[in-house]
Amino acid sequence: MAMTALAPAITRSREIFAEKSSQVALKLVPDISEGKQANRKFFATFVTFAGILGLLVLLFLNTLLAQDAFTLTHLKLQAKMVSDEREAIARQIDLQSSPEALSKAAAQLGMKPSETPTFLNLNEAIIPQASVNNG
Repeated sequence: MAMTALAPAITRSREIFAEKSSQVALKLVPDISEGKQANRKFFATFVTFAGILGLLVLLFLNTLLAQDAFTLTHLKLQAKMVSDEREAIARQIDLQSSPEALSKAAAQLGMKPSETPTFLNLNEAIIPQASVNNG
């Protein structure tokens, strides 16, 4: 019978304990109603700004890297033009140094073809000198 007599006191003490422990737990968390809260508009603006800034940085880096590609293309085009000019000059030299062009230029200068060509034999000219030096 003693236990049943104490039942209202135990129930009351449980309520007091629950109330005090909830007050203590709530004191651990700061009261946010006093301060300023960040709203969703500020967060959305911040995320949008960060995204746009990131895209601009990527665009800038991509542009810097692409400049080398443009330079390379320009240099390849110049190399092709120089190669074409070399080939054109080589063709002109071949045309001007052909036997027909040389004979035509010689005729314009008043030269006549030789009736009796004379050939110089360098082997005979060197051999007597070598035999004189050895002996």
